[in-house]
Amino acid sequence: MKLILTRQVLQRGEARLSSVLLLLLVLAISWLLWSGLYKPLVMGLGAFSCLVSVYLAHRMGFFRHHKALVRQLPRLPGYWLWLLREIVVSSIDVAKLILTPSLPISPTVVVLKAKARTDVGQVILGNSITLSPGTVTLDVHEGKLLVHCLTSDGARELQKGEANRRAAALERK
Repeated sequence: MKLILTRQVLQRGEARLSSVLLLLLVLAISWLLWSGLYKPLVMGLGAFSCLVSVYLAHRMGFFRHHKALVRQLPRLPGYWLWLLREIVVSSIDVAKLILTPSLPISPTVVVLKAKARTDVGQVILGNSITLSPGTVTLDVHEGKLLVHCLTSDGARELQKGEANRRAAALERK
């Protein structure tokens, strides 16, 4: 009976109080630093938004994956720099397409098999693809991503697998 209850609790995303408080602290500090407004009403609304965010994270099962996220933290800055570079390059490519009078687009939909094994890794890959101008992740299901690309060149570049490889590398132990 205890094993069944423990499994049900873990599936719901139950967490230790320390994990919940840590997330709340990180959200509150981030909000305070980025807000720059320290009036009582604004501070109250900020505290409320942090509490709602922690509640939603709990409901979505965030705390089931928090150990994997902590392991990914040291690799994230390198990934973010690579992603920023890709976003800039994609932005320039899309700007060139828009400024070309003939508008040489060739919309393409591709299916990518994610190398990332976890849901978190697949979501990171899908979000990274969507952040790059000219591509949108339409669906993620059973380790496959359905991606719309503005051009066939963009689709070929995506299928080369650099983004897939880098997102999968985040979840290495």
